[in-house]
Formats: sequence, structure tokens, C-alpha cells
Amino acid sequence: MDNVVEVKNLTKRFGKFTAVSNISFTIKEGEIVGFLGQNGAGKTTTINMLLGLLTPTKGTVRILGHDLSKERSKVLEQMNFSSSYVKMPWRLTVWENLFTYALLYNVKNPKQRIAQLLKIFEIEDLKDKQAGFLSAGQTTRVALSKAFINNPRLVLLDEPTASLDPDIAEKVRDFLKKIQKEEKVTMLFTSHNMAEVEDVCDRVIFIQNGKIIAQDTPAGLAKRIKTSKVRFMMIDGMKRTIEYCKEYKYPYQEDGRYITISVKEHKIAEFINNLAKKGISYSEITIDKPSLEDYFLSQTYENK
Repeated sequence: MDNVVEVKNLTKRFGKFTAVSNISFTIKEGEIVGFLGQNGAGKTTTINMLLGLLTPTKGTVRILGHDLSKERSKVLEQMNFSSSYVKMPWRLTVWENLFTYALLYNVKNPKQRIAQLLKIFEIEDLKDKQAGFLSAGQTTRVALSKAFINNPRLVLLDEPTASLDPDIAEKVRDFLKKIQKEEKVTMLFTSHNMAEVEDVCDRVIFIQNGKIIAQDTPAGLAKRIKTSKVRFMMIDGMKRTIEYCKEYKYPYQEDGRYITISVKEHKIAEFINNLAKKGISYSEITIDKPSLEDYFLSQTYENK
């Protein structure tokens, strides 16, 4: 199967408010796609329609070759979902919660699968702890264990590393890339951590005000920003540098002996040369090319 997910003209209205407006996209088998946008952009509404929790006002969703509206049970057998913001039955222990989900998904050898996931997400010591007494990070790891309990072919991951310590978040990303490579698991991935999206995702869909405004690789979206950030540690000439930036309208940020200036890539050499002509000296210089975060921020700023 080439396309695991096929969304066509998907729309969701709540009264007069349109949360998702006529969006279309596909996700190929084994692809990890970032689904990005500001809070309120329509990400959660879209995910809920992909899960069949919300009925679209218009449009179609096909998952794994099946029409979701007609064969939801068959689709859900082969997919799963994780969100750091969804709570499990709080009186049940971690093990009891996972065992219940394993039974719901008809998992073969459920005890073995649970033990495997507890080890992968390093929560073996939590198996007898009630879900209601878990920390935010622990809850996130249990939710991830639940999401992979049935060896799904498609996983929807909503902020999968939220609340996790950096070392655990890195292990989760490594796990996602591993199962993508070895098992061709397809994933739709939301995150506000742009560095994480660049690391994990093959492609990005950017949604704004319920509409898709861009689809590209993370690098492709970053290249749409033509401005780089040039950072100097000044030895002499900070005031002259600031005056020059103000005169030619270069955005800048001053931080003690450091100054960071936004310069269009094709003007960097000219800019540095002009500073030299003014007798400005510095001991360090770094040039940061545009990133996915720069693109995200540019869209946020433009739509305020």
C-alpha cells in the first residue's frame, strides 16, 4: 500500500465557526509527518476526525484502504493514538490499564507485549502504581506504551514527548525512528518542539486557521525564510553596530557583549564588510541559517 492515509476536502464546522476548512493530504506507508500549527489552528479537530471521534461536516477519510466512516472498527484495529493530555482510569494500575487495552485490541501474548513496552519506555518500576498517582512525564510514557500495544500500522502522536526529561525524550525519538525503519510504521506527529520535528519527521503539513498553508520537508520550509542570524561577540564598536542596524533597518538583539542581527543571506558578506570599514572589531562570529522554528515563528507573526 502506497498511501496509508488519504484525506480529501475535510471540513468541520461547529455552528458558524469553521475549525477545519477543506483540507486534503496523504501520508505514505512508513512516513512520519509533522502536523504543525498554532494552538487553535485545527490540529486536534483533524486528529479527532481521523480517529472517528468527530464526524466531518464534509469530506472523506480513507485509512489503510478503508473508508473510515463505513469501516471504523476495522481501521482502529490497525492504528492507535497517544496524547499527553488524555488520562487513563486513575484507580487502575499501569499494568491493569495496559492489560485492559491489550484485551480490547485482541493482542496475542498480552503479558509479554506489556513487559516489552514497560522496558522500552523504562517504566517497569511503575507497573503496580495507580495511574492517578503518576507524574506528567510518567503518564506520557504510559500513554506511549498504550499507543504501541497492538503493534499498529498507523499511530497518531499528539505531543508525544511533552513533560518528558530530555534524555527520555531522546530515547522516545530513537524508538520512533527505529520502528519506522524496521517495521514501516506510519505516524502523524504534532509537536511544538521544532528541533524535534526536524529530527523525526520526513515531511511537514502546516495548518493555520483550519487551512493547510504549506506541505514540504522541514528543510524545505526552513529555506522559505531568506534571513539568517549573525551573532557577534564584540570587542569594540557595539554602539556603532547598533546605529548601523537602526540606519539600515536590520533587526537586532543585544545581550551584554553579544549582538545578534537578522540579515538576508545574500547580504551577509556585504554586511560584515561594512562593519569592518567602520573599524568595528569582534572576537567571535556565528551564522545560523533559517530553521523550521524560524518558519513557524514567521507564520505566527504574520497571522497575529
